[in-house]
Amino acid sequence: MAPTQKHRWLTRAANREDLRIANLRQFALDTAGDAFEREHPGPFAPVVALMAAYEEEANIGDVLAAMPDRVGGMTVTPLVVVDGGTDGTADVARAAGVATCVLPVNLGQGAALRLGYRLASDHGARYVVTLDADGQNDPAEMDRLVAPLVDGTADMVIASRQLGEDHTTDRFRRAGVALYARTLNLLTGQHLTDTSNGYRAFRVEVVQDIVPLLRQDQYQTAEVVITVASRGWRIGEVPITWHPRASGASKKGGNLFFGLQYARVIATTWGRVALAGGRRR
Repeated sequence: MAPTQKHRWLTRAANREDLRIANLRQFALDTAGDAFEREHPGPFAPVVALMAAYEEEANIGDVLAAMPDRVGGMTVTPLVVVDGGTDGTADVARAAGVATCVLPVNLGQGAALRLGYRLASDHGARYVVTLDADGQNDPAEMDRLVAPLVDGTADMVIASRQLGEDHTTDRFRRAGVALYARTLNLLTGQHLTDTSNGYRAFRVEVVQDIVPLLRQDQYQTAEVVITVASRGWRIGEVPITWHPRASGASKKGGNLFFGLQYARVIATTWGRVALAGGRRR
């Protein structure tokens, strides 16, 4: 019930501002989703290769060109969610003939992926693979990620540069990968080596279960692991090769900023999960 004039002075201005921002964000998501449905009303292939792309005009074309037609014996639908920006990322994706959803403003990788998960689920996908649009992930390795889902040994699979090969040279990022993997293992009881890798594969049932619980708009890889583990889904890992960005700079910020933000996401997500306290029914 709306507050009476008598009690209106108790309403915090920040709450009204938060609500205004939330409504604007939802409007942006709904606008992009509705436009996509008009352009792509048909069903997707069993495997959706989902990329959230922000100003990756110079890189995404090569990633899409390397996309396999089939994974695990199933056809693949590449799906690009363009997270705002001012460059030609959407033009490159559309020119490649792939399903492209364009957000009118930049909302963050987590928000773009949540929209992509919903589109994949609504269009009949059985498996969803997320990968970067900057060339760091090799699409040819998608078979490795999907195989444990198909054979029933995992519900979600994370690509591990720790188990495979890491061709990048940033020692601080490498140390952070190991540190945060140990932290999340302590919190979730998992035995993972690379919890901050965005190259992942899901059964669509996992996506449908966790998306309503996700909140983070950026640095969301930790949130996904914590949420999936807390819901009792099985998480596996496979070795992959991790490449440097094909061109341009990371959108995640410097090492210290990224590390602090990632730690914040771990703390807030774990607090929320602990308060919710329950696996899926």
